[in-house]
Amino acid sequence: MKYAREVKVGVLAIVCAGILYFGFNFLKGVNIFSPTECYYGYFERSNGLTEQAPVYILGHKVGLVESIQYDFTRTPAFVVGVHIDKGIVLPRGTQMALLADGLLGGSAIELQLPALANRAMPYQQGDTLPSIVVPGLVDNLQTGILAHLDSVLMQANALVATLNNEMEEGNLAATLKHIEQITADLEVSGKDIRHLTHNDLPGVVEKVDSTLADLQAVMADVRQAQIQNTIAELNRVIASVNTALESEEGTLGLLLNDKALYDNLNTALKDLDSAVLNVDSVVMSIKARPFIQKKLPKGK
Repeated sequence: MKYAREVKVGVLAIVCAGILYFGFNFLKGVNIFSPTECYYGYFERSNGLTEQAPVYILGHKVGLVESIQYDFTRTPAFVVGVHIDKGIVLPRGTQMALLADGLLGGSAIELQLPALANRAMPYQQGDTLPSIVVPGLVDNLQTGILAHLDSVLMQANALVATLNNEMEEGNLAATLKHIEQITADLEVSGKDIRHLTHNDLPGVVEKVDSTLADLQAVMADVRQAQIQNTIAELNRVIASVNTALESEEGTLGLLLNDKALYDNLNTALKDLDSAVLNVDSVVMSIKARPFIQKKLPKGK
């Protein structure tokens, strides 16, 4: 019984060590109860990659970086070992890509599967996968924006030098003086335009409106007068025609009201028609006679 206390302390220490081990691995994201398989890849640079960094496949976390070994006497210098969940088949053509993980400068490993997977010959545990380095945001800035920044700075320096030369020669001061004069003239012109708009223009608009109203009234009167004159003239002509037709002393009245004159005209037309028929018969009889040609005496 004298060892009971020591046994209890030993058991408690073992339990605490186990809890500490499991808790430490849990905080690192290591699932010690899940079997894993190990694969390797070679890289020329690590880009800040650390152990226990995540390993992704299509954005899904499937494992962790187990080890990073380096030997600067050879190229590539870094050997990265990753542990992924057992049962994940990596077909031939799978690449181990080193890429940026977030905006804080961390790195991760992504296993990029090929478009057409060769399931017949997958990689085995412990195999070395072909590796690539995917440029991150900072690398894109360095190769893109920062590369163009030099040319922008050179152009800015040239512009500053040109301005300095203009200021030394006095041309810039004269140009600024002209600009100030143009600005003052524009301000005066603006005041005149505002004065014209607020004071003179309303009166002009009112006069134009009144003139247009008067002109419309005059045109209406003219149209009304023309219509009335035309109607009066038409009525007068109609009345004159009616009077001429109703009067028996006028030419039209005699022609319309004298029946004897109508009968005489009708008889004259019949006589003229019969005379025309007689003339036609005479002409036809002349055309029907044979043509007699007189013979001239000889010697004449």
